[in-house]
Amino acid sequence: MLTALEVFTTVVAGLMVGVELSVAFVINPILGGLPGDNGLRGRIHGARMLGAVMPFWYIGSLVLSAVWAIAGWHHQGAGLVVIAAALLILSVIMSILLLVPINNRTKAWTTENLPEDWKEQMGRWDRFHYVRVGILVAAFALLAAALA
Repeated sequence: MLTALEVFTTVVAGLMVGVELSVAFVINPILGGLPGDNGLRGRIHGARMLGAVMPFWYIGSLVLSAVWAIAGWHHQGAGLVVIAAALLILSVIMSILLLVPINNRTKAWTTENLPEDWKEQMGRWDRFHYVRVGILVAAFALLAAALA
């Protein structure tokens, strides 16, 4: 049963990391290269869509990691899982304090009501997101190492 939890947790966290990597290094650069306001429209839609899904994915990955750490406390790799869970906590805190406020503003934008500093806000979100992706990659790598 513990093995199934370990594998499931690693897969769930890994898929989340893949989505966030894709946003950072594939989707947003593609959207940024589109003509006119098409890229901005895509980012607004992404803020709505992923903003609805990702909180559950982040908290779910964290809860699964915590359950794994508790259930496997006396097994090899438990320390790695605890560190991974701590990194996931950091990513959730970072999201709530830094990224979600920008995302919530973005969701309300239309091409008619853009704030003057919208490009700066997008750049700030991107920079915070790069840091968060690094944290998530580290957490995933620790989970994978603990699984091995």
